[in-house]
Amino acid sequence: MAGVNKVILVGRLGADPEMKYTSTGTGVCRFNLATSENWTGKDGQKQERTEWHRVIAWTKLGELCNEYLKKGRQAYVEGRLQTRSWDDKNGTKRYTTEVVATTVQFLGSAGERSSSPETASSFQQDSTFVEEPLAEASPTGDEDIPF
Repeated sequence: MAGVNKVILVGRLGADPEMKYTSTGTGVCRFNLATSENWTGKDGQKQERTEWHRVIAWTKLGELCNEYLKKGRQAYVEGRLQTRSWDDKNGTKRYTTEVVATTVQFLGSAGERSSSPETASSFQQDSTFVEEPLAEASPTGDEDIPF
């Protein structure tokens, strides 16, 4: 039996998306999505934990994410987990796990706390698209993560 690799997230962008193009001109958009969990501790104090998720959207889906998503905007993302590795500038093997988006729904606008389905826009990745490896790109940022 084949396994299932599916991720569903609803969260807010921590920064504006970053759009880049591979050497062959294929668009790829990267953004970080925050999801939060709230609970009340044994001491009665409210607690919150935030998880950050790296999301990648390819081609037209990526271009739409870059155009419509901004810091603080809420988004619904469906996709799959993907881990990739590369050697940093010191020759150390590095790894990152990302959500490769197949569907993104834009909820509300930046700063809004809720959205009705009528105001949301949803876009899906063309299922015939074959993504390109990102490892060929040069490392960027303090984390030496190729993009």
